Amino acid sequence: MCGITGVLSPNIENKELLIGDMVSRITHRGPDDDGFYVDKFVGLGMRRLAIIDLETGRQPVTSSDEKKLIFFNGEIYNYKELRSELVEKGVKFKTHSDTEVVLHMFEMYGEKMLLRLRGMFAFCIYNTETKEVFIARDFFGIKPLYYLIQNEEIVAFSSEIKSFMSFPGFKKEINDAAVVNFLSFQYNPLTETFFKNVYKLPPAHYMRINLVTRQTIIQKYWAFEFAQNNNLDENQTKEKIFETIKDSVSHHMIADVPIGAFLSGGIDSSIITTLMQKVRGEKKIKTFTVGFNTLTERNEAKETSSFLGTDHTEIMIGPDEYFDNLKKAVYHFDEPVADPSAIGLYFVAREARKHVKVVLSGEGSDELFGGYNIYLAPMARMKMIWVPREILKMFLSLPFAFFGKNYIRRVYEQLEEWYIGNANLFKRDEIEALWKGRKQRLLSLDPLYKNVLGLSDSTKMQYIDIHTWLVGDILAKADKMTMANSLELRVPFLDIEVAKLAATLPDSFKWKNGITKYLLREAFNKVIPESTRNRKKLGFPTPVKDWFTTEKQDIYDIILKNEYIQNNMNLDFIKNLIDRHVAKKVDNSRKIYALLVLSLWYDVFISEKSIKL
Repeated sequence: MCGITGVLSPNIENKELLIGDMVSRITHRGPDDDGFYVDKFVGLGMRRLAIIDLETGRQPVTSSDEKKLIFFNGEIYNYKELRSELVEKGVKFKTHSDTEVVLHMFEMYGEKMLLRLRGMFAFCIYNTETKEVFIARDFFGIKPLYYLIQNEEIVAFSSEIKSFMSFPGFKKEINDAAVVNFLSFQYNPLTETFFKNVYKLPPAHYMRINLVTRQTIIQKYWAFEFAQNNNLDENQTKEKIFETIKDSVSHHMIADVPIGAFLSGGIDSSIITTLMQKVRGEKKIKTFTVGFNTLTERNEAKETSSFLGTDHTEIMIGPDEYFDNLKKAVYHFDEPVADPSAIGLYFVAREARKHVKVVLSGEGSDELFGGYNIYLAPMARMKMIWVPREILKMFLSLPFAFFGKNYIRRVYEQLEEWYIGNANLFKRDEIEALWKGRKQRLLSLDPLYKNVLGLSDSTKMQYIDIHTWLVGDILAKADKMTMANSLELRVPFLDIEVAKLAATLPDSFKWKNGITKYLLREAFNKVIPESTRNRKKLGFPTPVKDWFTTEKQDIYDIILKNEYIQNNMNLDFIKNLIDRHVAKKVDNSRKIYALLVLSLWYDVFISEKSIKL
């Protein structure tokens, strides 16, 4: 696990100094070691968080003929099996690392080897002879990878955008389209980031760049597709779910350093922790949780910990500590993510790093197995379809919010009209009012919806979330908040073998009698507490709704006095949002929070107000 970065232009002078500065900006991703390679065409570097092969795993790793080299971020959980296969074919190894396995697999199979990898990764392979760079990102986008364009050419890449701040000619121009989409989606769903000319390499894509001819190819190598099988036997599938996830957890526990787990008390983290304890045997797994101003979440996590017999650590965070650290978290995000629970991850990762170097967590389960309660909305819709549309339309036209309005909207409108993902902050008309009356274009999800024609609305929602929300919010916060604390987070539910199985499940195995993740819960009915197995989704909920009170005028001033917001947004609209929330007339906490993190992002990256890191 580490952070990687690179200069991809022969026209850049002093590459040694430049790549050194770019790497230094992501030291938190790998405090153990660094590595560099520089020639006329490239400057490549990395920071290493040593997890596997602590002695000989330094990077770059070179091929036998010294003509190719690799800088690698991530973990390949089946690297031992792949290594054995390569040894049988006559390949000789210099290290015991998974990094060298990836390089030799590429030498033997080219880009086709990507489909053989079981893990999370973002890596760069450089052919010093042909001057070609090959860069790839994992199936679901667990590991981030950004690239910078200047004069219509890709000139740099990095695990984090902040590496580009020292790049010659880099301009900190705000991408308004990303801001507008962020206000709707809760994160930026676009390929172009908040910074103009900085892009994300999408999940399951690779990039080839010939540094002599500048020919560039960006290609998708895999796509998650549902292949539902209505003929599956429920009992057999239940057993297969258990064994497949157990196998994934076992592979994800490969490490030469201490390992633990995040435990919220919900079913997903409980499944992961249970299986870890089974793999580990009598030695207790270290587990960690965080609570905010309430004992509820801590008690539920503690109940599960006591049942499993883990070595449990819990921390409590109040509003002052939360807001005092928010700017620091925004800095590590690179782009704003308006998910209050993300900061919970920051705190629990900070605590966990005192004890372990790797943690396993339950991200991805809800998207693959149908765990969000909103997936039940289409089923509820069928119960109200008898209500005349004219009456529903009349209620929707009322100019004020009321309890149940969103529910009516979901009944009245087609799924494609209202579902843009698991979060939907500002509606289209609100954005037009907020953005000083200027119309702004939101990302269309029509291409994704076209891929799932004929499937149920609930499955369509899963598909949308897997391709947008999962990478844009869930995995972004998981990577950035843990790596900010030099902690590696692994997600066994997003193992490729687990994903293949989840894709085959029919709707009746995911939702039953108002229960989400039905068969996943059944698969673990004898190994986790019944109260945990039936518990609704927890995560690390954050009570920002209660924290935004009349006493937080300093927080509101950060928004209202922000230069970018003053220049682009309707302050009266924002003041009304705040006033109505403080008066407890409507819950606008998520909208206020989004504007807050946007303001802090601008302060940190654009106006460069001081920040103590």
